[in-house]
Amino acid sequence: MRAIWKGAISFGLVNIPISLYSATRREVLKFRLLRASDLSPVNFKRVAEADGKEVPWEQIVKGYEHEKGKFVVVTDEDFARVDIEATQTVDITDFVELAEVNPMFFSKPYWMEPQKSGAKAYALLRDALAKTGKIGIAKVVIKTRQHLAAVKAQDDLLVLELMHFADELIDTKRMRVAEITPGRKELVMAESLIRTMTSKWNPKRYTDEFHDALEKVIEEKIRHPEKKKGKPAVAARSSKIIDLVAVLQQSLAQQSKRATKGRRAKAKAA
Repeated sequence: MRAIWKGAISFGLVNIPISLYSATRREVLKFRLLRASDLSPVNFKRVAEADGKEVPWEQIVKGYEHEKGKFVVVTDEDFARVDIEATQTVDITDFVELAEVNPMFFSKPYWMEPQKSGAKAYALLRDALAKTGKIGIAKVVIKTRQHLAAVKAQDDLLVLELMHFADELIDTKRMRVAEITPGRKELVMAESLIRTMTSKWNPKRYTDEFHDALEKVIEEKIRHPEKKKGKPAVAARSSKIIDLVAVLQQSLAQQSKRATKGRRAKAKAA
């Protein structure tokens, strides 16, 4: 796996050389636009607004529109001049309790691998964070953008998780939520339903069912291109709640049946 960034973690006078690797992946089915009559791929051209002529990649530059229709060109050298030191450093400025940070601030994780010269300091920071339950809050420049980030201990590794700045999150005051106090009976039943549906976190239980189903549809069309019809669309669930208590009672009954089936299955297996 190829590192996307190399630099160092810095806090106080400590400097830890690291390499950064993406910690997530998402397999997205890619589609091309085609002409319906002969399935010829439709390509996009880079066309200049001024004269409609196609522009080759080597003649394209980045520009910032400072006034309507007026641009200033920004080069790679300009980006590098902003702060050369910061572009290669995960600069930790504070340590905070992980539990204090709203999960909405976290965005995208990256694995951090120590370079040989920083292995001992890397292990020291990882173990200290794990023992104290804290995370390091840092700023880091990746490519052409500065990010707020958290340095976390995760198993044997350190994780750099990009975060949203406070002004990037939409103010909750914009959301309209009616001031309703649930009835005691409804609340007790809802709490009971939550307890019966509670299990240990196992991320492998959850898969992208839509992706898998779409792949099967595509494979079927490849094998049998003449076949037109597929399964009928599943009807959407009604969002209208007639009797909340009745719905909660039905949900609890369903969970009870599932729990009973689960215990019987375990008993048979034993």
